[in-house]
Amino acid sequence: MKKLLQILLIFCFITLFAQNRADNTFVKENFIKKEVYIPMRDGVKLFTSIYIPKDISRTKKYPFIMQRTCYSVAPYGETEYKSSLGPNKYLMNEKYIFVYQDVRGRYMSEGTFTNMTPQVERKSKKDVDESTDTYDTIDWLLKNITNNNGKVGQYGTSYPGFYTAAGILADHPALVASSPQAPISDFWNDDFLHNGKFMLGYFRTFPVFGVQKTKPEKEGWYMDSFIKPNSEDGLKFYRELGTLKDGYEKYYKDNFFMTEIMNHPNYDEYWQKRSLLPHLKNVNHAVMTVGGWYDAEDLFGPLNIYKTIEKTSPKAKNTIVMGPFSHGGWARETGKHFHNEIYFGDSIATYYQKNLETKFFSHYLKGNSKTDAGLPEAVLYDTGSKAWKEFAHYPPKNAQKINFYLANGTLTENPSASFSEYYSDPNNPVLSSDNLKDFNGFTPRNYMSEDQRFAVGRPDVLTFTTEPLTEDLTFGGEIMAKLNIASTSTDADFAVKLIDVYPEDFKPAEKKDGVIYGNYHQMVRSEIMPARFRNTREKPEALVTNQKTAVNFRLQDVVHTFKKGHRIQIQISSTWFPLFVVNPQKFLANPNLATKEDYTKAFIKIFGDSSIEADILK
Repeated sequence: MKKLLQILLIFCFITLFAQNRADNTFVKENFIKKEVYIPMRDGVKLFTSIYIPKDISRTKKYPFIMQRTCYSVAPYGETEYKSSLGPNKYLMNEKYIFVYQDVRGRYMSEGTFTNMTPQVERKSKKDVDESTDTYDTIDWLLKNITNNNGKVGQYGTSYPGFYTAAGILADHPALVASSPQAPISDFWNDDFLHNGKFMLGYFRTFPVFGVQKTKPEKEGWYMDSFIKPNSEDGLKFYRELGTLKDGYEKYYKDNFFMTEIMNHPNYDEYWQKRSLLPHLKNVNHAVMTVGGWYDAEDLFGPLNIYKTIEKTSPKAKNTIVMGPFSHGGWARETGKHFHNEIYFGDSIATYYQKNLETKFFSHYLKGNSKTDAGLPEAVLYDTGSKAWKEFAHYPPKNAQKINFYLANGTLTENPSASFSEYYSDPNNPVLSSDNLKDFNGFTPRNYMSEDQRFAVGRPDVLTFTTEPLTEDLTFGGEIMAKLNIASTSTDADFAVKLIDVYPEDFKPAEKKDGVIYGNYHQMVRSEIMPARFRNTREKPEALVTNQKTAVNFRLQDVVHTFKKGHRIQIQISSTWFPLFVVNPQKFLANPNLATKEDYTKAFIKIFGDSSIEADILK
């Protein structure tokens, strides 16, 4: 079982971000590997692997492409080579000086690991963060690796995407190109939390992020802390787990990261200082932020890093790419590209790698970095029409905001004086999926486009659906849920799903065996919001029972064409289990400490002047 978990972990955090290649012959034949400890300004040394092209010389100089990671730079040893280098095979074949570094406190590096290292005010050499470590690493490389061309690019996916985004703030003159991919930008809205709501589907991951090593490590020192699956029915584990407090006390009382989450239920200083967004100012080099529309881990990050740089940094060459990918899916070609059961086309990752990623790094690192690479401002995949689209601005300037009002089971153009009501019981929550095996996964993945028919008709789920569309309708940009609610309880969550309902006779271009695609209810976008944070994230407020109250929150962006003959549907519920921890529906100072005795049943109204506001492309 320990070996099985180790294989699973490697798949999720290392193989996930690499191309599938059979061997490392090309790397061995074309590169020399060096391993060094690079000193930071406070004296801590970071373990770094450097792959240098064998044909480097005074007349043939190469730039650097760097990745800093908390997931290991393995294999270790100067005679042991990676099977592939860089973000894709095209860049590997062009050859660069490829650099990989274990960040502070991880694997072979010195120091203490901190989740989402806060940016610090630099008053002395002891004031360090990921941007200073990036700066010091670049400075060392330029001075100690001969025949480099003086230019550095950086990239990384997921946590390495955060290190890339933080590295932008190094502001080193040699750093000319950064590509944060699926980056975390604000821990309140990525990975473990959505609008501060704890994502229970991440429960099995905490050994990776909450166990400090005590010595240099070449393998995962946290492996013995993993929870072993005890049934193919993954829901069984979460049913038996009890409350979040029960799970914490049983499995993770010694896990420093889980303890931090349990002790910080509000957007206090702990979370505030872990947001990169306020620091992304005056960026003056090229940035290509990459994400996946079906990234169940980091969707907020890429969208908001791009938007922030766009607002604060007019000198930045700022590009965003969003494809029909799950977490990191653009890094490996799968041929016929599916997310879960939905087919999106052929060679989608290859298109991205050849036409966008390779062009980006090649131009800025080997060409004239002061000129524009000629990439579109935004390259976004329309997940409904199944095609890449290019935009000169994002969100598109020609988008029109339209409100779809929620009344009497339909989506209407005008508000209504009516209301819809449902019954919410924390002891019998709405399931987030009917695929029980998926609940054993290391992190949730498939739910982002999963068929939602299983939730229709429950007394604790409201459904609002249009008639079949008479023409195509494209959502292209931001979406706001503007709910007016009333509850018999003092707290509640609101989960909102935007769904594409297929026609009864729908036949896809490519399909998976056993799937009924007629009347398929494909999730397009979804988000959850605790009512306690409706006015402020810092100071939660109880609901006044039976009082009409506004709960407004943003769903993440989409570019999705609802095709003629399809229907648009909104589902609303107050539980979404086990994807998210159950709200007790009783206002508590710290809901993470709720017990079963706190669970409160509620009748909840959604008034007919509630709406979904969307950017519609005409």
